[in-house]
Amino acid sequence: MTTSTDPSEGTFKLSMLIYDTRYRSITIQIVALIGFLSFFGWLAANTISNLSDLGKEPSFRFLGEQAGYDVNQRLIDYSSQSTHLRAAFVGLLNTLLVAVLGCVTATVIGVFVGVMRLSKNWMIAKLMAVYVETFRNVPVLMWIVLFMAALIESLPAPNKFRGADPEATMKVFDSVAITNRGVYIPEPLFSRSLGDISVGSAFDISLDLIAILAVLFAGLWGARKLRQRADAIQESTGVRPVTWWARLAVVFVPIILLLVALGFHLGYPALKGFNFQGGTYMRNSLIALWLALSLYTAAFIAEIVRAGILAVSQGQSEAAAALGLRGNRIMSLVILPQAMRVIIPPLISQYLNLTKNSSLAIAVGYMDLTGTLMGITLNQTGRELETVLLGMLIYLAISLSISAVMNWYNNRMKLVER
Repeated sequence: MTTSTDPSEGTFKLSMLIYDTRYRSITIQIVALIGFLSFFGWLAANTISNLSDLGKEPSFRFLGEQAGYDVNQRLIDYSSQSTHLRAAFVGLLNTLLVAVLGCVTATVIGVFVGVMRLSKNWMIAKLMAVYVETFRNVPVLMWIVLFMAALIESLPAPNKFRGADPEATMKVFDSVAITNRGVYIPEPLFSRSLGDISVGSAFDISLDLIAILAVLFAGLWGARKLRQRADAIQESTGVRPVTWWARLAVVFVPIILLLVALGFHLGYPALKGFNFQGGTYMRNSLIALWLALSLYTAAFIAEIVRAGILAVSQGQSEAAAALGLRGNRIMSLVILPQAMRVIIPPLISQYLNLTKNSSLAIAVGYMDLTGTLMGITLNQTGRELETVLLGMLIYLAISLSISAVMNWYNNRMKLVER
């Protein structure tokens, strides 16, 4: 005699949605989803109703109103006459600037420190351990404030650069000025610029930048094709042709020709009046935030790199050494490529943390997305719900974009089974 937990095939009945194991899980999920959506629908409707009773109906029309405040660090043209939407876009660019600079710097420092922590030199290994334990056990906000105070107190004021025998001088062939107000570096300019395209009241797209990026990507695509061709020749003949010079030429020659055609030149900062004028201005708040986030996140990345290296079998190093490879070549060609498969997943979390920690910029007066949209704009317009929701959605989009790119790279690094 046999029994079955599932009813036999037959006419569908509503009771099967509960008692038939083929449908029960789907039924529970649908009911839970309906309940979840109903709850948030009620919450949204209740919030809108309460705001309407207060005379604050949800609206995003305030984004088109005049901002009326200045942004001290900006990558695009902006004035107090610009709209709140443009101010938010300027803050978004400032957030992305810190995120990109911080992720790149933290990765370089973190990989170096992680490798040095495994050094056979006792002094180097211990110094790296002290760095890691010091930075990751102190809140990042304190590091931001400390770096800001150090920059203000230790660097010379602009008036120290004045006079026949100044107390301070410009660096790098008189092209970089490092002051307690910020750093001034040469600015890229184009005498035959292609101009900009305005998209709405907030976005300007530089045709020069589009042209440079298009030529760069085309060059990288060409270099990749040359490498693939060299790989194919090596597989068929056993001899690999020398293509490094051709690959470099494909990438750099078109870029150089385009820059010449656009009339590329540098604009240098100069002391005029009480401060430097011209060039690209990097405020102390930007530098302090960049350094603090980079060094803080690098301490965590160093531990991730160290764990990834230790996860690679010792036999890999011994086999590479038996082939005659030196220690640095073993690390770069054998150990790190395999360790990357362990390193990348937790590395994504560190990039996301750095990006979200950039919102602490308000502590040192750096006007990022939090300082503009969710700071001054919120206070001026009184639109708490709209500004906070917009800020959350923007941070969510940035985080998901970082995750998508890193997950794509992680999939490329996976071992392919044959």
